[in-house]
Amino acid sequence: MRNESRYMKRWFLVVLVILNMVFVSCITNKDLVYLQDKGVNGSDTLSIKELSKPYRVQVNDILSINVKALDPELVSIFNPVESGNGSSQGGLYFSGFTVDLHGNIEFPILGKINVLGFTIDEIKDKVESELLKQYFKESAEIFVTVKLSGLKYTTVGEIGAGVHILYQDRVNIIEALANAGDISQTGDRKDILVIRQYPNGQKIHHIDLTDIKAMQSPFYYIQPNDIILVKPLKRKAIGAGQTAIQNLTTIASILSVLVSTYFLTKNL
Repeated sequence: MRNESRYMKRWFLVVLVILNMVFVSCITNKDLVYLQDKGVNGSDTLSIKELSKPYRVQVNDILSINVKALDPELVSIFNPVESGNGSSQGGLYFSGFTVDLHGNIEFPILGKINVLGFTIDEIKDKVESELLKQYFKESAEIFVTVKLSGLKYTTVGEIGAGVHILYQDRVNIIEALANAGDISQTGDRKDILVIRQYPNGQKIHHIDLTDIKAMQSPFYYIQPNDIILVKPLKRKAIGAGQTAIQNLTTIASILSVLVSTYFLTKNL
């Protein structure tokens, strides 16, 4: 009788441990909700100062540069011929100005112009200044527009993997993730990795998207060629369910096996 009592206690302890592990492994709202105010003020209005630095052009970027004037004929040599798909990524790939390995673009009449490390506004001013100096008169009324030929980024991990292109000047990481299909429930929103390209190589940055302070991060706004990596939660690694219902189903299955095993061993 005593042996049977000890045996029951052992099984009971095993069941308690399993129950504790499964319930602790539930994914909570704190793991899923973006931009939570984790402060104690509870204010309805929050003032957030964004830290967004202008992007500086890098090797292999493709620039769309257009020169405009009152007389379009005067500037036609500088502008690519527009076609039905001229604004598409394929059209920009062939008609845009690619930054070569030395940081230069080859521009009509002006020849090579170094743009590596320059912002879009700085490139605009540089091209405009060189045109007025070398081709037009100083009094000529010309207007230069410079844009990146799309903001390309890559997503991998617990999210729709792939290469994405958005035709916007500014894209924050929430918009980028939404465009990729959003993070799965088993993705770790508290430690998103942003792999960013710099002139001297790549660097890995971390950002917690469950905290509203993420909006103050210099990595909240993505840059061309960023790689966004979403790691799985540790709960996924142990095979736990995502919701309480799934965990209860798991518990019921485990208990069924344990009870069956207990009675089988008891009757041996």
